[in-house]
Amino acid sequence: MTSRNTILTADNTCFDARVKALKSPEFLASLKDIKRGVEREALRINPNGTLAQTPHPKPLGSALTHESITTDFSESLLEFITPPEASSAKTVAQLQDIHRFVADNIEEEQIWPLSMPCFIDDETEIPIAYFGESNVGKMKRVYRIGLKNRYGSMMQAIAGVHFNFSLPESFWALWAKQNGTTHSQDQTSAEYFGLIRNYRRLCWLIPYLYGASPALCSSFLKGKEYSLPFKKVGKGTLYMPYATSLRMSDLGYTSAEQSSLKICYNELDNYVRLLREAMSTPSTRFERFASGEGGNYQQLNHNIIQIENELYSPIRPKQPTESMEKPTDALVRRGISYIEVRALDVNPFSAIGISDSQFDFLDVFLLSCLLMPSDALDEQQLNEAKENMDRVVLEGRNPELMLTENGNPVSLPQWSEKLFAYFGQAATLLDEANNTKQYTRAVSDEYAKIQNPALTPSGKMLQSLLDGDKDNSIFGLELAQKYSNEMKGFDYTFTDSAEFVKQGESSFDAQREIEASDEKDFDTFITDYFAEPQAKKNA
Repeated sequence: MTSRNTILTADNTCFDARVKALKSPEFLASLKDIKRGVEREALRINPNGTLAQTPHPKPLGSALTHESITTDFSESLLEFITPPEASSAKTVAQLQDIHRFVADNIEEEQIWPLSMPCFIDDETEIPIAYFGESNVGKMKRVYRIGLKNRYGSMMQAIAGVHFNFSLPESFWALWAKQNGTTHSQDQTSAEYFGLIRNYRRLCWLIPYLYGASPALCSSFLKGKEYSLPFKKVGKGTLYMPYATSLRMSDLGYTSAEQSSLKICYNELDNYVRLLREAMSTPSTRFERFASGEGGNYQQLNHNIIQIENELYSPIRPKQPTESMEKPTDALVRRGISYIEVRALDVNPFSAIGISDSQFDFLDVFLLSCLLMPSDALDEQQLNEAKENMDRVVLEGRNPELMLTENGNPVSLPQWSEKLFAYFGQAATLLDEANNTKQYTRAVSDEYAKIQNPALTPSGKMLQSLLDGDKDNSIFGLELAQKYSNEMKGFDYTFTDSAEFVKQGESSFDAQREIEASDEKDFDTFITDYFAEPQAKKNA
């Protein structure tokens, strides 16, 4: 116990010193330039709550080239993307603009407001996304065919929200000076990895606060084996009494092949090396699917993961890629530009899938992860982080739940109380930098969920189901209808209907140009893409 208290005291001292340093006018000015963006996924559904079978609506433009409206795995799975902005209010308004335009241009269809999919009687009803006849468009489709064959289509119909976060170069330059190091691309990447390691240690908190999938339609489990002790509500909805995010459980984004991967988050070189090894190591499980033999493509290759994006992780280091550039090559050449938080369920209590308060708290949470000491993660600590996440997604609201912190048992409220002391200090910094109180309010709102689990989205959603003996599908459809009307009432702020129409037309022009410029047949294109020499560091 003494050694643990000593560690806590040292951590507190380090955190307090860093907070004090960030109170300088220069640091506060740099904090104003934190940027964030959002990628929100959502299924298109018919008025009766079934999955839409129609192609990607033409007014929404080309899914291959449109900058803000595309598709994910399925032709029915929309994805809305906002650019990095220093104002979260602007990002919210941009999301509202997109939702308004989409709601007006999908005829009678609606947007499913939940992470777990609507009623789907058979996986064959889930159409794989189509991106046109260019080589890159075909590659995107074959990758998705591979996902279907490897993991099943149902898992790919799950929707989430990704939160992108970056600190400005001015911050990293000041941070380097404060810590007695030289500001460089390598220094910035190393600091981002420090943040990522603490996120991995603490990301169990995200599904507790924002998990919104305690229940699912029994059709999701059709033909699958499972051992979870589900209860039933309504005619066909399965739930777990204390679950927060079944989306993040072994029923959702999981892969038996990937479970053996020990991806390193301690330094960029090892992270890239291990990821590339996974992309070049054949899998005996997936070798039965053709990968170009005789022109038959059931996947891109036989390896553990086809491409980097197949790695399921609650957070990713990111660098925007150039045309046909691999994400790992982009990271090696230009370092980490931002991080992508991937553990967020769609917020069913917001028409746009995420609330203003979430933006503010995530800023606080991620800044705190940077300010906390962040030692290297070993295999035991990675396993501990995974076990904590697994416990929270299935039992997060259980008052008897125990987590493990550095090998020591701790209750979720006890650990959270310590963390929220850190969050309060980080929120005060962001409030001062932005001349507001919104960050402190966001921390206060989230702490109320620690004190009362019934206030969490999973708690509220499950109570709504139980109070009305209501199916998940009915709950979702009622919200979809409500939000469809709400979206059509949004006022355009940054991009109006005419501009979206223009963007759609331009995206089709761009797709046609890509298709016309292909000089290789698809087999050669794929061979060349994967044979391309990996970039050396700082190339």
